[in-house]
Amino acid sequence: MRLDKFLKVSRLVKRRTVANEICAAGRVQINGRPAKPGAEVKPGDILEIGFGSGRTQVRILQLRETVRKEEAADLYEILKTPSDPA
Repeated sequence: MRLDKFLKVSRLVKRRTVANEICAAGRVQINGRPAKPGAEVKPGDILEIGFGSGRTQVRILQLRETVRKEEAADLYEILKTPSDPA
């Protein structure tokens, strides 16, 4: 699945166009490497996403084309949030 689509389906980002913009700006990494919006992601990949002045780190658990809002958080596991100590 494309990175931008995963960010939207998982509800980590509200819209796919926003996902494209943050990827193009270099604020998303897959397994420590800068990622383009069209990069392929798979279960087990670790995403690091820059939101404002902080960074959130998540592990992809599963990929699904569509998901209900209540189930979106089941697609990933949060490893680190901006409020966590470094």
